[in-house]
Amino acid sequence: MLHDGPEEGPLLALAHGAGAPMDSPFMNAMAAGLAAQGVRVARFEFPYMRSRRSNGGGRRGPDREPVLLAAWREAIAELGGAEGLFIGGKSMGGRMASLIADEAGVRGLVCLGYPFHPAGNPDRLRVKHLKDLRTPTLMVQGTRDTLGSRQEVERYELSLAIRIVWLEDGDHSFKPRVSSGRTERQNLDAAVEAVAAFVR
Repeated sequence: MLHDGPEEGPLLALAHGAGAPMDSPFMNAMAAGLAAQGVRVARFEFPYMRSRRSNGGGRRGPDREPVLLAAWREAIAELGGAEGLFIGGKSMGGRMASLIADEAGVRGLVCLGYPFHPAGNPDRLRVKHLKDLRTPTLMVQGTRDTLGSRQEVERYELSLAIRIVWLEDGDHSFKPRVSSGRTERQNLDAAVEAVAAFVR
């Protein structure tokens, strides 16, 4: 695990997305920003990503869902249990966290770019469990995310426990187009501010 931020801060465990590790530029930026806001961030990797590291960067795909969920349960146990713990992650990491949040009894859930559907397949929704989610949840989403844009998501039936913060013109990693007048840094800073306020 990687740890950032003060030991006495509220604890947020973050998992990476499907294609990039726990120390990707996005994950590093979020962890550093949250640490500066007084949040203790713990990052871990799923087995397939650890295997990529040990095999010199091979492109093995993500583990099956039961393995990913088991890795989340292990991470929660390693961090001392669910009491007071926030969990979440980037894309797939956040989606897997959302599948166990109620079961684990964590304090809250943070999804950074939730993959509401696969790219190019808007009819294959990943929202069924989100209708009855009880865990207080913050989703931070770019308005033009190809895995769930604002226009799409506003049509979904989601639990009242879920609050969504929209980042203007952001893509799946919150990056806006130059023509928007926004910068990636502005959107990342807005994401950090929203998450820090939520966990505090």
